[in-house]
Amino acid sequence: MELWYTEYQTENLGFTVRIKETLYTGRSQFQEIAVVDSYEFGRMLVLDGVFQTSIVDEYIYHEMIAHVPLCVHPNPKTVLVIGGGDGGTIREVVKHQSVEVAEMVEIDGTVVEVCKKYLPEISVALNESHPKLRLTIGDGIKHMQEVENKYDVIIVDCSDPIGPGEGLFTHAFYQNVHKALKADGLFVQQTESPFYHQELIKRLQTDISSLFPITRLYLANIPIYPSGLHCFTIGSKQYDPAAVDISRIPEIADTRYYNRDIQKSCFSLPNFVRELLKQAYV
Repeated sequence: MELWYTEYQTENLGFTVRIKETLYTGRSQFQEIAVVDSYEFGRMLVLDGVFQTSIVDEYIYHEMIAHVPLCVHPNPKTVLVIGGGDGGTIREVVKHQSVEVAEMVEIDGTVVEVCKKYLPEISVALNESHPKLRLTIGDGIKHMQEVENKYDVIIVDCSDPIGPGEGLFTHAFYQNVHKALKADGLFVQQTESPFYHQELIKRLQTDISSLFPITRLYLANIPIYPSGLHCFTIGSKQYDPAAVDISRIPEIADTRYYNRDIQKSCFSLPNFVRELLKQAYV
């Protein structure tokens, strides 16, 4: 009997993959967790029925959410990752020589332990207890409330705006992110699909731009996410992501998607996305 797993991306659309084997299923305090081995994408992490990452395409998301903001800031030393329990974002962050401390606050310790066991290629920095890493199992929203003027870059590597990730998509949260950043700091957050989450993107654009003088959206093609086209939003206090001198960007080891040209081109938006962002200010 064939086994297929479907993520319902809208009430009328699903993305289905054929599964070789279910490696893990369980429930943490916060969510349903599964790791499945698929024919097309290899091992996949699934939270509450939503595909989070896969061995085959994970590098795209993790490289783009980490390297783009870190290469906007001219000298990021103290970096915070909120979420990112699979470890892929931290794996990319610690590649930057300028980074001295890479903090990570993940609410679900079970996700961390499951990924360390079943997705070791992604969670390598967690498994090796990288010397730059400071891992805390706790509430990222609460952490933001308690910190001020500490970070150069904050990366919000969250799941969808439902369940434990819902509070990471609010104006109050962005106020605390702004407070936690240094005077020239910036943050990035994954902000879903410009095809299927347009109302969310417009709201976030409005919320973030009300706090940060520079707000930029950029794109990446990620096969397992809705529509394959995914976006990220940067809020910056000083540095314009679209005006970075790419000649000053150091070479980053072992990237498979990200490069200097991508750093610039990812901010070149299709007309329908430009129009979507304009609607946020109407």
